[in-house]
Amino acid sequence: MRFLILLPVAALGCAGGPADRLDSGSRTSRLRVVTFNTGTSEGLNHDAPPDDGYSSEHATRSDAFYGDGLAWIPAVEAARIFFDGLDADLVAFQEIFWSELCADIPGSAHADFVCEGWQAGDPTVALEILGPGWQVACHPARPDKCLAVRTDIARIVGCDDVLCIDGLDGERVEGCGSGARVGRARLEMETGVLTAVSVHGSSGITAEDQSCRVAQVDQVFVDLDGAPAADGGRNLVLGDLNTDPGRFAEFDPSAARWLDFVGEGAEFSFHSAIGADAPGGYQGVADIDHVMSDALVGDCRIAGLDPELPEVLEAVYFDHRPVVCDLTLP
Repeated sequence: MRFLILLPVAALGCAGGPADRLDSGSRTSRLRVVTFNTGTSEGLNHDAPPDDGYSSEHATRSDAFYGDGLAWIPAVEAARIFFDGLDADLVAFQEIFWSELCADIPGSAHADFVCEGWQAGDPTVALEILGPGWQVACHPARPDKCLAVRTDIARIVGCDDVLCIDGLDGERVEGCGSGARVGRARLEMETGVLTAVSVHGSSGITAEDQSCRVAQVDQVFVDLDGAPAADGGRNLVLGDLNTDPGRFAEFDPSAARWLDFVGEGAEFSFHSAIGADAPGGYQGVADIDHVMSDALVGDCRIAGLDPELPEVLEAVYFDHRPVVCDLTLP
């Protein structure tokens, strides 16, 4: 699918390319890892400056027909430019629009969105913004949550195509929405197998929402399918937790549950910042997008908050910022 840019998008020169990588180790021992919830929300002030063309009317259509996933054409193009300059190796996406749904969206809702001009067989949004040389696998029954890897770095075991819908191991938590919120991939690399776990915790603040997230944390570390999702010799866990372990643990059991397994004294460590002094990558008030592991070393930056990583898009559209991590494998 080729997207026509209907409105100008700022050229985003993205620092942090190959020259800025960690300067030791082989290509396959160094990973640039990204987690990015690419969705939007009606709750943002879409009619505020800058005058970017994404209005409250667009936001209403996005919510009604696109599930607030990444589907507005200028935002898709901005994400493509961002990743073109980033030189990422592994990406977890949440709320990325699954373009096969265009077949069921009325033509009256297509203007300015990816369904405009879409044809069956066109690349899905994740592949469109990453370009060639990537493999994408998605959570069972949730093609809006996907893990992508550069094929010159790794291959997803059991995924023999460029795109594998339902390609990750995962199970739905009963009573907690549709599909799997936790997905496991085995990444076959020159340095051995890395187990990558993609997470998108249930949203909401009710006791039921928190219980769902506790169950999803338990899928990661206790039991997904008879074993923890993170059951490999080397494990990487990343995604949108929909809670802030560094700020919310005192009143959200799901935030506290993450700290049972990750942090000081635990087997896993956060590479992304947590705590009261963390940068507030989610709308300036919380840090809910995280990367953690039991074997890798390195840390993370947040696009738009780090001087070397610009905003993906200046428009009032995204409600999360990408978390970009430079990590080294043992």
